[in-house]
Amino acid sequence: MAGTCGTGSQWSQAQGYGPASPSSYSLGCLSFQLCPFPLPKDQKSKDISKPHFVPTDLVSEEPRPGLRPLRHSKSGKSLTQSLWLNNNVLNDLKDFSQVVSQLLEYPQNLAWIDLSFNDLTSIDPVLTTFFNLSVIYLHGNSIHRLGEVNKLAVLPRLRSLTLHGNPMEEEKGYRHYVLCTLPRITTLDFGGVTKADRTTAEVWKRMNIKPKKAKIKQNAL
Repeated sequence: MAGTCGTGSQWSQAQGYGPASPSSYSLGCLSFQLCPFPLPKDQKSKDISKPHFVPTDLVSEEPRPGLRPLRHSKSGKSLTQSLWLNNNVLNDLKDFSQVVSQLLEYPQNLAWIDLSFNDLTSIDPVLTTFFNLSVIYLHGNSIHRLGEVNKLAVLPRLRSLTLHGNPMEEEKGYRHYVLCTLPRITTLDFGGVTKADRTTAEVWKRMNIKPKKAKIKQNAL
């Protein structure tokens, strides 16, 4: 995964914060967090204007134990289903699958990924290979095209998504488009999706999105 600096060859562990808190790590200048899934309500993102920062002098310290300590397999990999890669200035997810495989014992069970406050310009198709994803945080990136949301439609368990703080948010009909494209989500940009929201989105869809005409193949004479 690309950023503004090179990546090291060794994973190192940094400080965890508070009870049942995620454990923080770094790879070179890439910081990430692993936490027991699901995340406690009081630790969910409340103020998205404050970026996460892992002080460099904590890289060698062990995380403080929480009420629900992070469990590891015999091979040393984490048994969590949640991964935070926020605030790393990532501009692509080139090595995402390899990173997840290095960190998690069961990467196919990844259910929660936080990629907020990076420099992503698109939604990488690699995310759609993790079919158990139910929570994806992409707010605070540089995604311009609203059509990027279409890629996430193949995720059957996706229920919570954040996209605010991206240029696409300024597109007319942004919220309606997302709800029409992803009808199964129950939370968008940290706000609940109501029946009224879905009804309004469907009306907007009928008025603004023309159905694709089926192409009729004619047999050659």
